[in-house]
Amino acid sequence: MSVAVKICGINTRLALDAAVEAGAAYVGFVFYPPSPRYVAPPAAAVLAAGVPKTVAKVGLFVNADDPAIAAAVSVLSLDFLQLHGSETPERVSSVRGRFGLPVVKAIAVGTKTDLAGIDLYREVADILLFDAHPPKRPGSLPGGNAVSFDWTLLAGQTWAFPWMLSGGLTPLNVAEAVRLTGAGIVDVSSGVEDRPGLKNPAKIAAFIAAAKQAVED
Repeated sequence: MSVAVKICGINTRLALDAAVEAGAAYVGFVFYPPSPRYVAPPAAAVLAAGVPKTVAKVGLFVNADDPAIAAAVSVLSLDFLQLHGSETPERVSSVRGRFGLPVVKAIAVGTKTDLAGIDLYREVADILLFDAHPPKRPGSLPGGNAVSFDWTLLAGQTWAFPWMLSGGLTPLNVAEAVRLTGAGIVDVSSGVEDRPGLKNPAKIAAFIAAAKQAVED
């Protein structure tokens, strides 16, 4: 098994180049204004122009309405739409149908009970992303909070659909996370930053190397 890596929150050419050169399979652009990783669609379009066809471009939205999604889709060619808010299965299905793009749906995980969301979304989303619940503190974001969940909740699962692991991953713990969960795709944002919104190219390279090495150890 090989591990694919998604570097989310790309907002500079330096971060984009580092992700592509290190072998990322996905790069994510955050279209959620409260996030320190937010990038306006026109600026994202400039960055996206430098992404090879072998790397999938993901647009991340949080409880966005159709005009907000359309504003991004109209100026850059995305390969996936990531819905990282409290979107219902009906909303996910609507977005998928209207924009004609595969959808990644985030599911917040804290206990085994949260995995019940799988049954609600697996028929309407193309990829499920398991992330930690946001911390209960002012200013917490839907994702990118450097918080992980109990990875053993996913241990031994053999789902017949694609899924990603996210939440609190770093170059130092991603190999353990992969071994515990069997994740085939890992997603990182804060774990490769010097501060929120500022990606570190060396950390990006180290994360991707560690993720890929995990299945070889």
